Amino acid sequence: MNYGYAKKGFKIQLLDEDEKERYPIQLYHHITNQIEVTNLDVLEIGSGRGGGASYVHRYFKTKSLVGLDISVSAVELCNERYSEPGLSFVVGDSENPPFTEKTFDVVLNVESSHCYGNIECFLSGVLRLLKKDGFFLWSDFRSHQEMKDLFDLFLSVGFKIVKEEDITRNILLSLERLSPERERHINKQVPLPFRKLFKSYAGIKGGGMYEAFDSGLLVYKCATLKKII
Repeated sequence: MNYGYAKKGFKIQLLDEDEKERYPIQLYHHITNQIEVTNLDVLEIGSGRGGGASYVHRYFKTKSLVGLDISVSAVELCNERYSEPGLSFVVGDSENPPFTEKTFDVVLNVESSHCYGNIECFLSGVLRLLKKDGFFLWSDFRSHQEMKDLFDLFLSVGFKIVKEEDITRNILLSLERLSPERERHINKQVPLPFRKLFKSYAGIKGGGMYEAFDSGLLVYKCATLKKII
């Protein structure tokens, strides 16, 4: 579950089976579409329930796509749910991925890095795994100062910033469209004492996360980064 992406006039073509996850999928599409990934070896770090990895592999026709997540249960679920050739999921730590160096053409990381304990260690691992001139496709949110510090770190560890984009307004538009269904789901599934917390986490309009984006306290960016060392 991510916060999605929406833009006036932007509506990608989806199979009926994928339509229910339109806005989260559109975030993956927007980020992945910054470069040509067809027939490339791709790693997603922080693959969660695997829907994003499955979408990218199926629609962008990657040669292979490996989803890495620290949750054993999530990886087991993904390997049971998805059976497309070339798509697989493994358990591993984002700060110490279990792969040999220069394995992947592209590393993808969507709305996950704000949870990591050591960002510099994570980025060094991404560099290690990327082939020469490989790309890192990233999106996430931070406070303005934290975001500035992160982009400085991108440069200092060995990336070139090919493209940087503030998509906060696109996130907010997506959350406005997602809020009714997410709120209905939470009201049905979550005990009353915990609903406010869940609604904030889910980005429901009027909740803490939504207001943080809307007020400018948090900024959401995506970036296309290229390995230069």
